[in-house]
Amino acid sequence: MSDSALVDGPQSGLSNSNDASRTDPKEQEAVYNIMRATGNEWATEIPDVCRGRWHGIECMPDKDNVLHVVSLSFGALSDDTAFPTCDSTRSFISPSIVELPHLRTLLGSNLQTLVLRENGHVGEIPFQIGNLTHLTVLDLHKNNLNGSIPSSLGRITGLRSFDLSGNRLSGSIPNISLPELSVLDLNQNHLSGSIPTSLFNCKSLIKIDLSRNRISGSLPKLRGLEELILLDLSYNTLTENPFAKPFENLKSLQALILNGNPLMFSTIPEEGFRGLDNLMILGLSNMNLEGGIPESFGLLTKLRVLHLDGNKLNGTIPSSFGYLNGLSELRLDNNRLNGPVPFKREVIWRMRRKLRLENNLGLCFDARSGLGDHLDLLSDAGIGQCETTTFGPTVSVQHVSTVTNSGHKIITSEMIGLSAVFWFVLLLFCEDI
Repeated sequence: MSDSALVDGPQSGLSNSNDASRTDPKEQEAVYNIMRATGNEWATEIPDVCRGRWHGIECMPDKDNVLHVVSLSFGALSDDTAFPTCDSTRSFISPSIVELPHLRTLLGSNLQTLVLRENGHVGEIPFQIGNLTHLTVLDLHKNNLNGSIPSSLGRITGLRSFDLSGNRLSGSIPNISLPELSVLDLNQNHLSGSIPTSLFNCKSLIKIDLSRNRISGSLPKLRGLEELILLDLSYNTLTENPFAKPFENLKSLQALILNGNPLMFSTIPEEGFRGLDNLMILGLSNMNLEGGIPESFGLLTKLRVLHLDGNKLNGTIPSSFGYLNGLSELRLDNNRLNGPVPFKREVIWRMRRKLRLENNLGLCFDARSGLGDHLDLLSDAGIGQCETTTFGPTVSVQHVSTVTNSGHKIITSEMIGLSAVFWFVLLLFCEDI
């Protein structure tokens, strides 16, 4: 029976009605099962769930005066309104949800949108959830769900938003195709295995968040994701990508977060991020990266946040960074960088404490740049004035202060290149002799 067979509007508390309408027996049993699963056994003592005085259920009659459940609500909506609550110690998602064919709303959401956020449900996602083929939004964020992601979800071909984040799900991501999917959030689970190639056939994706799992293998070639805005694969164990330009097709990408994947790259690929003209956030922290920072980063002129901390990067900060005038947060700390800081005064002023440069080998600032006005910011990072000699360019760096692990500041002076100057002078002296 279709919803069009229902008459009038949703009704609740029908016990004062004089008609002979009664709840559909199958739906009544399904409601009992759902209420037991949420720790609300008291509901099973109501002879007729649609006709009883129960705040949180709505029903509609059909032309034969059979009542059908169209809405179930749980939890507090406000200080004055409360529906039945879920017992967080033992609640689970009952498969009987699919036995309510006329259900339109659940927890106050359109049934095309199934939302059960932070309701304390425990157990596995029922395989029967794949029978809810009209769903467009499935959100089970931050429950205590375990087990695997059921492959039956592949039947919900119209699904647009899929959020299972903050649970304890394990196993691999099923190789299913969801052509209408725009949001996929599986972060903070225990998922393993590789990223299925079918995922990247979802041309409408604007967000992919698979962070903080145990996903391994290399990243598939990203084709056709021209609308993707956010890609977060951080804190997994992804291995090196075999493609020279793995992100070249992501023309709309604004946030790329790869932190905590120590096997993904050995060095920062020179051309790896070229063409990402809309990129605003780039995270490459704690990836065990070595070598220098590419000058091509200076072409990412829309960058607002750049994290390169916790690696083994060496050499100087590229002069092209001076063109990143929109930066509001930069982390280069805990690397092996040296040489002058290439930023303008206004950029340092804007970032202030969000500029992290500490624990490098020998960064310094040029006295002619005017950065000495921000000595408090730079000295806290162990950065002093670049020293020059009559023999030419900068040859030493004075660290005004360095913060030890215990939090105490110590005064140091690393005279980089000083020994070379000494031997040069000695040779001149020997020639005169």
